[in-house]
Amino acid sequence: MPLVPIDPADADARADLRAFLAAADLTLAGLDSPTPRLRLWVDQDATGTVVGSTGYELSADGRHALIRSVAVAPSARTRGAGSRLARHALADAAAYGAHHAWLFSRRSGPFWQKLGFTPADRDALAAALPDTHQVRLFRASGQLAREVAWSRPLADLRPTTP
Repeated sequence: MPLVPIDPADADARADLRAFLAAADLTLAGLDSPTPRLRLWVDQDATGTVVGSTGYELSADGRHALIRSVAVAPSARTRGAGSRLARHALADAAAYGAHHAWLFSRRSGPFWQKLGFTPADRDALAAALPDTHQVRLFRASGQLAREVAWSRPLADLRPTTP
């Protein structure tokens, strides 16, 4: 099934995504106060149950994307779903003009390395994306100092013009 974009005005879709991300132990920052720079999608099974999610939040200048909310239900793992979801967010961010992708991950470094990410300085991430929900939350809570940052350029995913 194709990925379903989350309409910021659709409270039911946001609630389903919140429940899915909470079960996956991922941050919920920004889901209740979405901005046009936050783009989210869900993958659903035949019954409409969320079995995967992906998204990103752009920096104010649009040059950086914070990849977030990439998760796959246990029943859908080991079939490439995580890579497909992550690649979707990366390609969409590049199409929207982002030049660089960043993310926080303490548990999934090897997964992200397979997608071209390398370890990054968390303070550089915070400087590139200071107004994103996740960075603001991590700074306010003191969690930023415990986070592991990753980054990758998006030049290979940027659309070419004829």
